Amino acid sequence: MADSRFSSHIAMLLTISTTYSPATDLGYLLHKHPARMQSFGLAFGQAHVFYPEARTEKCTAALLLDVDSVGLVRRPQGQFAENFALAQYVSDRPYVASSFLSVAIARVFSSALSGKCKDRPQLAETEIPLSARLSILPCRGGEKLLRRLFEPLGYTITAERHTLDAQFPEWGESRYFTVTLENTCRLSELLTHLYILIPVLDDEKHYWVGEAEIEKLSKHGKDWLTAHPEQESIVRRYLKHQRSLTREALAQLREEDVQETAETVQAQEEQLEERIGLNEIRLATGTEILKKSGAKRVLDLGCGEGKLLRKLLAEKQFEEIVGMDVSHHVLKIAQQRLHYDQLPEQQKKRLHLFQGSLGYRDKRLTGYDAAAVVEVIEHLDMSRLSAFERILFEFTCPQTVVLTTPNIEYNVKFENPHAGNFRHKDHRFEWTRDEFQSWAASITKRFGYTVTFHPIGPEDENVGPPTQMAVFTRKIDE
Repeated sequence: MADSRFSSHIAMLLTISTTYSPATDLGYLLHKHPARMQSFGLAFGQAHVFYPEARTEKCTAALLLDVDSVGLVRRPQGQFAENFALAQYVSDRPYVASSFLSVAIARVFSSALSGKCKDRPQLAETEIPLSARLSILPCRGGEKLLRRLFEPLGYTITAERHTLDAQFPEWGESRYFTVTLENTCRLSELLTHLYILIPVLDDEKHYWVGEAEIEKLSKHGKDWLTAHPEQESIVRRYLKHQRSLTREALAQLREEDVQETAETVQAQEEQLEERIGLNEIRLATGTEILKKSGAKRVLDLGCGEGKLLRKLLAEKQFEEIVGMDVSHHVLKIAQQRLHYDQLPEQQKKRLHLFQGSLGYRDKRLTGYDAAAVVEVIEHLDMSRLSAFERILFEFTCPQTVVLTTPNIEYNVKFENPHAGNFRHKDHRFEWTRDEFQSWAASITKRFGYTVTFHPIGPEDENVGPPTQMAVFTRKIDE
């Protein structure tokens, strides 16, 4: 369709189609009438919405983004301007799906993005068959990254890669794809995924990235990003590889996940294990081993609601006790249950609580004699385990580490194990005794520790104890 409002150059095009019956209900969801074309002024150009087809059987809405090329020359930003001297004159920004498109989605489809539909509220909550087609999508990471980002969200992907120049095939393929994404989901979910993941694939943003972007990421990613296998990669790219922002965003996302599960995790695990008083045995044994180590300054990593901290506070030997957890919410509960505000001043000086992640190096953790990591590692994704190992044993490197984790072999003795035979649904893995000892042996070889193993709870001759404890002791340099 021709219209004087469209410039003569190629523009970025996104189409969204559905075969939901009646398909024209897509107009209600997008708050854009199929019989009208609408245009919206943006800081960098114009966005146009129109419907190439609007039938009962199938309806397609198109978002055409017309970026002002002259405006880009006048205010170059981003890695293209920084790394490419001719970026002002040679740029793909007006033609490809990028952060410009994300801004347009938020501006033009704001109600649909937030899941609101004034006329048909039930429709906004309905999963319908949807197909989104991006005419030119840059993928810095290729089709493999494209699939790693969208397939875990349930999408079927069709991707056609473009050559750099059809007249010169020897130049090879470009980073640009024409992509179709198909899924049965709520329209708000599709728009949210596009809003976040398009600039992630492009690995660039046209505007300054600051703390406000963390809020956007948390708002639009809270329902799916916490469990996404590419969470760290998505956050890092979305925040333009700024380490401090990435770290803060990941901590917030994981805190949200912890807030939802921490209390239920503890309650369910304790209910499962209360018959044998397992948690109390774990904490008492851990405290006794820390005392025997001679430690005076102790870390409780993944301290949760502070049950081990209470035991450590009762022992005068420990002059400084630190509790660290990824969740501010859980730390507040720990503070309340320890009655921190009512503690004598001398006790307050001994105890410190702070938020932090076991996935990142933290200077605050250095210089301590011992660390306790009680029922924590099984909540880590296996992909993050190696980072945890280095942070604890290479960078923090306390003289003594007391670490416990479930023995999966013992789970047959519990009445109601969870899916996958894990002790709790939030566990990412659980180890057999051989697996745990093999892992511990690898730690001793790589980081210069020795290790001893201690059964926690009643030990069965066939399946062993319910909890496995390893005590690592750093070798003294001769």
